[in-house]
Amino acid sequence: MKIVFLDVKTIGEDIDLSGFNKLGEIIKYPFSTSADVPERTLDADVLIVNKVQINEQTIGQAKNLKLVCVAATGTNNLDKAYLDKRGIAWRNVAAYSTESVAQHTFAMLFYLLEKLRYYDDYVKEDRYTNDTIFTHFAEHFYELKDKTWGIIGLGNIGRRVARIAEAFGARVIYTSPSHSAPQEGYRQVEMDTLLAESDIISVHAPLNEYTENLIDMEVFKKMKKGCIFLNLGRGPIVVEADLADALEQNILTAAGLDVLCEEPMSEDNPLRRIKDSKKLFITPHIAWASVEARTRLMSIILGQVKEFFSL
Repeated sequence: MKIVFLDVKTIGEDIDLSGFNKLGEIIKYPFSTSADVPERTLDADVLIVNKVQINEQTIGQAKNLKLVCVAATGTNNLDKAYLDKRGIAWRNVAAYSTESVAQHTFAMLFYLLEKLRYYDDYVKEDRYTNDTIFTHFAEHFYELKDKTWGIIGLGNIGRRVARIAEAFGARVIYTSPSHSAPQEGYRQVEMDTLLAESDIISVHAPLNEYTENLIDMEVFKKMKKGCIFLNLGRGPIVVEADLADALEQNILTAAGLDVLCEEPMSEDNPLRRIKDSKKLFITPHIAWASVEARTRLMSIILGQVKEFFSL
């Protein structure tokens, strides 16, 4: 068996992949463009990919291909109709990063809620040294207890965030962009209700026909005054130009993003205009990437390959 990793650097070089060596010949490419893929997959039996596009143009000549494993939950990069036509199986991985993304959600919230960048700078710039009093009150922050947390997309991650928020004493509501049936134990509301009532809003939804460009200027204008907005779903759920305008016009108090419409960030991204870290905090799509989550991810994929070939 020949197993080809097409973009192994997206998994991280610190993750042990030695378990795959027992299955056959292993070829690892750090990154692959669509132009690279045809030659690199010619005699592959298994492909392990993250963001590489898998379609007729890229794998049309891969005559031995039997299985494509996506090292992620999202499968937007797969042409599933073409794979089905060829009889090529595909697998993705769900729930491996739930704890990691939930943890990062709260890291982003507290960074913004408690103005941590400001206070860190205040101390490191020596403004606290020999100050007049022991506490510095220039930036205000509030407790999470008794605040309303609105969740857009109540899947595994959304439910985990809800439970943690409730442990802090927050009131949790959620909305389903696809209008799915209410989930027992959680309060489902219409989008407008969530926007009007929530002190914190976090997005944990997939990108689909219900969520693309869902969060635009009209939505920002409906948000409660003082709201903190967090997107840990997918970048194109948010209209970035509208978000930049909403922050600059003080329509929205603060935003935290782990995902962008184009990744890595493009030079023409309007969010680059926002330099105030109290207003905007962006991390480079790392919420999923704890060591434990990435280890769990590759362990699951190894199991998928073994199961498919009955090894």
